[in-house]
Amino acid sequence: MHIIPAIDLIEGKAVRLTQGDYNQKKEYNARPLEVAQQFEDAGLTRLHLVDLDGAKEKRVVNWKVLELIASKTRLHIDFGGGVQSDEDLRMVFECGAKQVTGGSIAVKKPDVFEKWLSQFGPETIILGADAKNEKIAVSGWEEDTQVWVYDFVEKYVEKGVNYIISTDVAKDGLLEGPSFDLYRNLQDRFPELNIIASGGVSGMQDLEVLADMKLFGVIVGKAIYEGRVTLKELSMFLK
Repeated sequence: MHIIPAIDLIEGKAVRLTQGDYNQKKEYNARPLEVAQQFEDAGLTRLHLVDLDGAKEKRVVNWKVLELIASKTRLHIDFGGGVQSDEDLRMVFECGAKQVTGGSIAVKKPDVFEKWLSQFGPETIILGADAKNEKIAVSGWEEDTQVWVYDFVEKYVEKGVNYIISTDVAKDGLLEGPSFDLYRNLQDRFPELNIIASGGVSGMQDLEVLADMKLFGVIVGKAIYEGRVTLKELSMFLK
């Protein structure tokens, strides 16, 4: 299982939100590159970089931070937040992202997302399937939909999606444990899918359960920043 540390960006700074609420923001470091370099120094190889400003404004905002981290580290970066147009997508790849996560775009402009999937391939385009009460949430989780998460994923698996990142919005940032049932259900329905869990990790015990489930990866954010898990502890999962 890949351990994928997260850096969420607002105004170019590393922050964390609670349950996706922009009013519940905590800033951790004004220089995200330092954080990324600490991850790399610990032996981690991947990074989940989220443009929260972009998610809100529906366009990529923090591309300079992406470019800086990609140029100063060897981390495999998947980037999400605000990628809403062909121009956004090109810019993100040019700035050094290896994979791009599309969530809102896959809900609101499925033809565009399907075109990206066809053009760039299933190893590059990740489906963002963030859910609240098993219904898809979009636009930085500020909008709820009536789309059932499993129907949503099934539609895109049939279109060739190979990777998904799924966050249970109700769990995110609370340090109360991930939504294990959500991931088990996804595994049962889509056994060939590379599932990346996100949200709620509170400590090593949660990571051990997810590892036993043989998920492709897990995104860890607040648990690192709040000292619930150390980078040294995370090294036990390194391949």
